[in-house]
Amino acid sequence: MSKENAITPAAFRHLLGIEGLSRDQINYLLDTAEVFTDINRRKIKKVPSLRGKTVINLFLEPSTRTRTSFEIAAKRLSADAVNVSGDSSSVTKGETLIDTARTLEAMAPDVVVIRHSASGAPQLIAEHLSSSAVVNAGDGLHEHPTQALLDALTIKQALGTLSGIKLVLVGDVLRSRVARSNIFLHRVLGNKVVVVAPPTLARPEFEAMGVEVHHHMEPALEGANVVMSLRMKKEYLGQSFVPTLEEYSHKYCITEKLLAKYAPESIVLSPGPFIRGTEIESAVIDGPRSYYDAQVENGVAVRMAVIYLLCRGLSARASTESDAGMEDLVDDEIIEELAHAKAG
Repeated sequence: MSKENAITPAAFRHLLGIEGLSRDQINYLLDTAEVFTDINRRKIKKVPSLRGKTVINLFLEPSTRTRTSFEIAAKRLSADAVNVSGDSSSVTKGETLIDTARTLEAMAPDVVVIRHSASGAPQLIAEHLSSSAVVNAGDGLHEHPTQALLDALTIKQALGTLSGIKLVLVGDVLRSRVARSNIFLHRVLGNKVVVVAPPTLARPEFEAMGVEVHHHMEPALEGANVVMSLRMKKEYLGQSFVPTLEEYSHKYCITEKLLAKYAPESIVLSPGPFIRGTEIESAVIDGPRSYYDAQVENGVAVRMAVIYLLCRGLSARASTESDAGMEDLVDDEIIEELAHAKAG
């Protein structure tokens, strides 16, 4: 990438989805996340890069892993993290999402991280926040961009590349925002994406997204580099999608026997949670193919990178801002130098 076309933090206003991001933006995010991965392995894991900044984690849908990961990410950057759950928000009292956005705007946070059961909720919040960056932590059936980014970082670390790979998504593709974000990301990178599930959960319209659709495991897994298990949602059983988990398991459980025969060099990922013995065999998730723990670790680094770059982008655009803030911090200069030395 030439210096004239180099990506800078100013290229990031919000992170509402993977769709619309360029290859250069994706690689820039991942390069920055790799630096934070190194920082997270130090004895002292905290850097002062975002001291004085405020991150609000607005989780209006239940979450443990993602919310905790975002909170840790903000705190390791020395930002003040404020957590708001659905039970404690005014939304439960009838407040509209737009009114919530106006309330947040008045509090002047730097970043608002939102998870919501309605697709498009982060976009709506972003349209009503003029001075804050918005991060989509999962919205309805739409997208989960940071999950796809941490998956990509894990693949890059495991395989040494993000080019020329075959990714197979197994499970409830129809209602998976993780699947959608991964499809968008890997299509931008030029990788082959295959989905495999019962016909009710992997419909032909997925082909319009540039992916192969299969209903049998064997041909789908052939030559795969990465196999990802997607959660089967128990709440949808009996709704003409999958009769029983037992029937699903018989046809679509990811087993070591299948992988050894059709994808012997593959690694296995899962966004979690997973149902052992139904979606994925214990021997697989606990075995050497599994990079589940690495995904969790990389989640913090990716979210640190996202929050960091969004705050840097806000400051880069605020040319009249009198407080130089984080631009004066030596740690930021080191991060920039390490993360993008290859681009020079």
